[in-house]
Amino acid sequence: MTLAPARTEPVMQNVLVLQGGGALGAYQAGVYEALAKVDCRPDWVAGISIGAINAAIIAGNPPGKRTERLRAFWDRVSSELQYRLDEPIGFARRAFNEASAAIASTFGIPGFFSPRFPPALPEWPAEFGALSYYDTSPLRQTLLDLVDFDQLNRGPTRFSVGAVNVLTGNFIYFDNREREIGPEHVMASGALPPGFPPVKIDGEWYWDGGLVSNTPLQYVLDNRPLCELTVFQVDLFSARGIVPRTLSDVFQRDKDIRYSSRTRLNTDMSKKLQEFRAAAHRLVQKLPEEMRGDADLRLLLDHQPFGPVTIMHLINRCDPYETNSKDYEFSRMTLNEHWAAGLADAEYSLAHPDWTGRAREPDEITTFDLAGQRR
Repeated sequence: MTLAPARTEPVMQNVLVLQGGGALGAYQAGVYEALAKVDCRPDWVAGISIGAINAAIIAGNPPGKRTERLRAFWDRVSSELQYRLDEPIGFARRAFNEASAAIASTFGIPGFFSPRFPPALPEWPAEFGALSYYDTSPLRQTLLDLVDFDQLNRGPTRFSVGAVNVLTGNFIYFDNREREIGPEHVMASGALPPGFPPVKIDGEWYWDGGLVSNTPLQYVLDNRPLCELTVFQVDLFSARGIVPRTLSDVFQRDKDIRYSSRTRLNTDMSKKLQEFRAAAHRLVQKLPEEMRGDADLRLLLDHQPFGPVTIMHLINRCDPYETNSKDYEFSRMTLNEHWAAGLADAEYSLAHPDWTGRAREPDEITTFDLAGQRR
């Protein structure tokens, strides 16, 4: 199998950026359904952890099958547990979610992971690839069933997923514009220890990219083409929250802060770099001819100004009954709720007048967070 030949970059690209977050990833599937409804096709999909799995399903299928395959994945990994909807949404629902999460952690998730037996013991040496609570072999078969890797590698959509080298601690992206992608690259991006085992690729061991950064946004901004970008950044943990009132709330808030994206930090840094690039190009016009060949100036000019970037930030905001276990609570009902929330947030944002009437300033980055108004 060979990689697709180099392409000429268009004047505009759509990019879908998918954060990690386990069971919360159904929210991203809902967002994609909304984009598909308005025929907004991503030219580039980048993901971490569960975002890598959703990204693989999107890039590894033709547009007409993507939503269907996403639904097949989330139905496969969800359970049929039911909650009586006539009961108040409160303690009873929280108890239901905790019970569902306990079942997943005890018995595993079909098509995703299964518990190791006998389990790995804390001080008992074992093969490194088996040092985890769960075996993710079922996920490999699921990926082979739902992702056409020939389509992923040779199709029109750029695909990038992040992982961490266990020995060096270095963050790396597996990109189909640079290498052949297989199931192991997707699994490496979601190999969160100690739950999931590391994945060996070309003699190196890799863990979940979320250990270093839970969003691929910076990678996209650092490696973007010289054209206008529209970025749909879909986050599964909210950086903003409330002061916890219980110890359970403390655990949940801790997880939200750890895995939420630093969107403002990423965009502020990129904005500053873009200003420097643009300033260098303006400066060269003011210099005498004999200085325009200076080596330091040429180095600055090699960093060309990029086109404008518009970011639609879509954030999964947890419901009051959700707890610290929300990222491994796989009941069908809850996942359907996440999917519906992503669909509604994206539809609201796409139709919002601030988005439809947005101005695109040359060489600037603009961020919109509109869905929060809906809730």
